Amino acid sequence: MAQLWGGRFTKETDKLVYNFNASISFDKKFYKQDIEGSIAHVVMLEKQGILTAEEKDSIIKGLTSIREDVENGTLEITDEYEDIHSFVEANLIDRIGDAGKKLHTGRSRNDQVALDMRLYTRAEVLEVDALLKELLTDLLSIMEENLETYMPGFTHLQKAQPVTLAHHVGAYFEMFKRDRLRLKDIYFRMNYCPLGAGALAGTTYPLDRNYTASLLGFEGPTLNSMDSVSDRDYLIEFLSAMSTIMMHLSRFCEEIIIWNSNEYRFVEIDDAYSTGSSIMPQKKNPDIAELVRGKTGRVYGALMSLLTTMKGLPLAYNKDMQEDKELTFDAIDTVKGCLALFDGMVKTMKFNKDIMAESAMNGFTNATDAADYLVNHGVPFRDAHGIIGKLVLYCIDKQTSIDKLSLEELKAISPVFEEDIYDAVSLKTCVEKRLTMGAPGPEMMKEVIRMEKEYLAEEWQDK
Repeated sequence: MAQLWGGRFTKETDKLVYNFNASISFDKKFYKQDIEGSIAHVVMLEKQGILTAEEKDSIIKGLTSIREDVENGTLEITDEYEDIHSFVEANLIDRIGDAGKKLHTGRSRNDQVALDMRLYTRAEVLEVDALLKELLTDLLSIMEENLETYMPGFTHLQKAQPVTLAHHVGAYFEMFKRDRLRLKDIYFRMNYCPLGAGALAGTTYPLDRNYTASLLGFEGPTLNSMDSVSDRDYLIEFLSAMSTIMMHLSRFCEEIIIWNSNEYRFVEIDDAYSTGSSIMPQKKNPDIAELVRGKTGRVYGALMSLLTTMKGLPLAYNKDMQEDKELTFDAIDTVKGCLALFDGMVKTMKFNKDIMAESAMNGFTNATDAADYLVNHGVPFRDAHGIIGKLVLYCIDKQTSIDKLSLEELKAISPVFEEDIYDAVSLKTCVEKRLTMGAPGPEMMKEVIRMEKEYLAEEWQDK
């Protein structure tokens, strides 16, 4: 058992206790971050005169060789070590001798793991953001191609008013755009360096924490050593943001599942993103959409787990905080996988435009426009509302739609109707008349698409 402590103890830790306490099985993910942080630390120690230039160069050479050997497979991270920190330090000492024992000067595993987790999370925030940006780019392409693809808009899962596919997809564009804004907030709020906080009360060594922070790309050092080693707010925020991303993906998946059903037939999912049945040869199942919907609960669970872990912890570091890692790693991998698969599914999906338009007409989504027609011809709105209600009942009885009734049938219900009613209730007219910002009218949609392109051209990470 390779441990960084032991002088205080007179007998070896029980094997079960050791295994229960050890974190090497999951924090080995941090080997790059641990080495990166250690290199910055020794550069700062040499600058401050705590290490000699020779010691610094020897330690950096040793750390770099460890990283290279792990990456090329000649050095394995095994459970012989308690955690990633003891793995790196033990191997460093084996390679360079006593100089390696000076690596930990002015540092604790508490601020070391706090640094590793921040470095890892910071990089993952950018990776999730990149996947979101790729998805937004593909959604924008769908919007541009479907400005005149008419479909029913829904409330209460009932057909309400006609919209376009561009407008419908645009609603999800706004959701995922807000997700990126949340990631931006998290990135800048977490981007402060905890290294130098020590176990909880700093150190007597003359460390230059500002210099270490700058070497690692942070805005600056954290300002309270106790908070530095016990803060997991940034992880809770990241898990919350990822839960919201999954909620948005799940909502979109639910609609795709509905649209893919035999009753709707709005979309056809590409074979690469579908599966069949082992017993029913006719089936083409939307499994990817269903799995994304299902994995949403998995990410929610990680958020609730960490909130529960943190809720009763006194200052400063407690071993409970080791539980922040496995579920966070799993949530990150889940979200990244779901974003990539969902994007692939959506951009290869075919939309049955004629069926969508027919569904909008048969669902009386133009009923409000028919009522507006009567109002514009002098009928009080409340009376117009009642007339159109009767008209819809008549259509349901005849199993037809408003636009397919003869003028005589229309006049039998209200003599106000004239030939121009057909143009007034066409899907094209119903949509094009909606010209306010944010509405589905094509001119407004073109302006929105222009604005969204400008937004996607920005890189918040560079600001």
